[in-house]
Amino acid sequence: MEEILADVVGVLVPVVEACGAVVIITGALWAFARFVWVGLRMRSTAAFVPVRLTLGRFLALGLEFQLASDVLRTAVAPSFEELGQLAAVAAIRTALNYFLSKEIAEERRQVAEDEARGPGPDVTAPEHRGRTV
Repeated sequence: MEEILADVVGVLVPVVEACGAVVIITGALWAFARFVWVGLRMRSTAAFVPVRLTLGRFLALGLEFQLASDVLRTAVAPSFEELGQLAAVAAIRTALNYFLSKEIAEERRQVAEDEARGPGPDVTAPEHRGRTV
């Protein structure tokens, strides 16, 4: 029975890792496309905040998939060395997720404050051309 479980886990680990990689790559490509689009249409640095927020969400989700694959890898009769490696990897990925989540929450708060204040100056207006906002 343990051999069957090991075989199943052996197939699932690369699948879950690939899912995490796909999520991260999709997020990176989407963010890059939006970055170019926003960069061509608007000159305000605030316009890039939603792009960063979405990329952060993709990264956080991708990290969760990667952590899940690490947990699966050690699910079948782990050695103490494997458990130690899992603990180290889990701690690093959890810390990354924690700080990424904090940054996303801070960006959301700033976006909400900016929206509550109303629209800023029109950076496409002639008097603002050539200046960074």
